[in-house]
Formats: sequence, structure tokens, C-alpha cells
Amino acid sequence: MILFDTDHLTVLQFHSNERRLRIIEKMAADPALQFATTIISAEEQLRGWLASIAKERDIFRQVDSYQKFGDAMRFLQSFEIVSFDETAAGHFQRLRSAKSRVSTMDLKIASIALAQDALLLTANRRDFEQAPGLRFENWMDPPKVS
Repeated sequence: MILFDTDHLTVLQFHSNERRLRIIEKMAADPALQFATTIISAEEQLRGWLASIAKERDIFRQVDSYQKFGDAMRFLQSFEIVSFDETAAGHFQRLRSAKSRVSTMDLKIASIALAQDALLLTANRRDFEQAPGLRFENWMDPPKVS
């Protein structure tokens, strides 16, 4: 299983550029691959639109945010959404006790990936490399030439 982190989901959903094309090309390269995202990434995406709606006092200005919130919900429905279960909670507790400087949400995403033995697609190498045993790759950026 390959899990999309929030950054990869955002590029897939909102951007028409080379980064999005690289992700799509890699996805198409092996049709047998199973792609999913985490309930945490879904939460992050939806919280952003809910915050946008809540901060806008002019009802007519809320219309666009509600549209984008609905678009995000429909987009997320195209993926399997992997839960934060007891196994992931155990990984989370272990990672949290290591006192790493990683946000709670990123630790939860890493914990789900570890619990599923999944490859995480993320551009956030700095944080996720602090999770021992986590496999991750960045499919957005071109490979670095040595």
C-alpha cells in the first residue's frame, strides 16, 4: 500500500504543474499499486476549509469556501482512507516517547504508515526521517542528480 501525505494530496487536487504530472506518471507506471491516504490527512484537508468558512463573516464570501469544502470531500472519496487504529496508536505512543520534534499530526500519519507497513509519499523528509522504520518517498520533486 502507498499512502499519500497531505502535501501530495494537495498537489494532486489543486495544481496542474510538473509536480502533479510526476505523481500521476508514477501512479500509472504500475496499475497494481494500491493507493490510499490517512484519516489524518483527510482531517487536515477538511479542517482547512472549515476554518476558511468559519472566519468569513460575509455569507456571500462563504459560498466559495463551501464549494471548495465539498470539492475536497468528493476528492477524498476517490481514495481508501486508512484509519488511526489501536496498532497505529501503539506506534504513535512509541514515537512520541522518543521525544522527536515532529508535530502530532505527522506522528499520527507516520504511525498509520508503520501499522500498515505502507510507503508514505511526502515531501516532508525532515520530520518523517525521525520515525524509525518508516519508508517514505517524494514523488513530486525530480530525482536529485549526484
